[in-house]
Amino acid sequence: MSVIAKDIQAHWRVVQPLFSIRNENEYDKATATLNALIDEVGTDEQHPLYELLDTLGTVVHAYEEQHYPILECSGIEVLEFLMEEHQLEPPDLPALGPPDIVVEILKGERDLTVTHIHALAKTFQVSPAVFV
Repeated sequence: MSVIAKDIQAHWRVVQPLFSIRNENEYDKATATLNALIDEVGTDEQHPLYELLDTLGTVVHAYEEQHYPILECSGIEVLEFLMEEHQLEPPDLPALGPPDIVVEILKGERDLTVTHIHALAKTFQVSPAVFV
C-alpha cells in the first residue's frame, strides 16, 4: 500500500461514517455533526471545513428526501397549518383583510394575491414560495 493510501485510510476511517447514512442512528450522528459544523463554519466559504459542511449537507439532504419526503400541499394548506401552529384565527391576519375575507381565502372561495403572499411570508418568516 502506498504512503498516500495509508495516510488517506487513517483519516477515512474517521470521516467515512458521515458519508453513508443507513439508519436513524447514523442520521442522528450526521445531523449533530452537521449542526456543529454550521455553528463552526457558518457561511464562510474560505473556512477549511466548508467543503466537509457542504458535502455532509448533501448526504443528509439525500437521506431526508428518501426517508422524510415532503408532501405536496397548497398554499392554503400551508396557511392553515401555520395558523394552527401559531394559534391564530382569521381576525389575527389583518394583512389579508377583514376576517370574512380571510375565511373566504381559507375556504378556497378567494385566491391569495401577491400582496397577501408577501405579507404572510413576512408574518410567518418563511419563503413566499410556500404559499404558491
